Amino acid sequence: MRILLAGASGTIGTALVRQLEKNHEVTRLVRRAPKGAGEIRWDPARGELDVAAVEQADAVINLSGAGIAGGLWTRSYKETLYASRIMPTRTLVQAMRRAAHPPEVFISQSASGYYGDRGDDVLTEDSSSGETLLADICRRWEAEALGAPSSVRVVLPRTGIVMAKEGGALPNLLVPIRAFIGTSLGSGRQWWPWISLNDEIRAIEFLLTADLSGPVNLSAPTPATLDTIALQLGKAFHRPVWLRAPSFILKAAIGQLGYELLLVSTRMQPRALIASGFSFDEPTPEALAAWVRRNVGSTQ
Repeated sequence: MRILLAGASGTIGTALVRQLEKNHEVTRLVRRAPKGAGEIRWDPARGELDVAAVEQADAVINLSGAGIAGGLWTRSYKETLYASRIMPTRTLVQAMRRAAHPPEVFISQSASGYYGDRGDDVLTEDSSSGETLLADICRRWEAEALGAPSSVRVVLPRTGIVMAKEGGALPNLLVPIRAFIGTSLGSGRQWWPWISLNDEIRAIEFLLTADLSGPVNLSAPTPATLDTIALQLGKAFHRPVWLRAPSFILKAAIGQLGYELLLVSTRMQPRALIASGFSFDEPTPEALAAWVRRNVGSTQ
């Protein structure tokens, strides 16, 4: 397939390009001067994209968005979180609507934040949205993607907490664990909709051809509380997890960011993926810990 990819420089995007280039022709959208034939310049903040870019693609994958933990949630950064997702998505959709031959499929990233803080509720693709800031961002983000032409199969991967050594939650959990000060956060009973980077990439590639459209939860089939995840990582490195950062300290230190990123409970189930025949390489916290041990190693 000829794939046009926005957001190729992040943790997920970098790994996805590496995987897709094994079997597909990948073109990356960049905001600087292109370095070769595999890149096309665009300016999503101004809505600028050559229609030919989408006309030449069989699939468009949109991973654009500023990092949720990229800064304190000031008013300015909240605006950045919205704009960095909505404007690229809108630009891609508008180009598709102008195209004489739009792509067959549009995979536009969303997130588990869509569901908000839901305690022990089991959340499937049919569950309602939450009331947090991230839930509102995800609703607006998805609404933009659904404006694509009716001939385009639109897939909205609601990605959970991606466990990757390159960044995000995993290094922040591992550093104290490996220093013998393993720490859980808040009550530790909050459900984390985790997924290994390996399965995240495999799932996105699967969605290119799977008979699926609309929201698709991307998380492991065995939801786990943060305490369970931290304990399994501790076991993998033969380290104790014996400290706890109270919720009030996290909220005081990083405010709404600390609450929505670390303390909300989202017990998400990937029912659509499983029903479509997708098989996870790391389906359980134990398998995740073993994968982390293999990929991170014992000396880092």
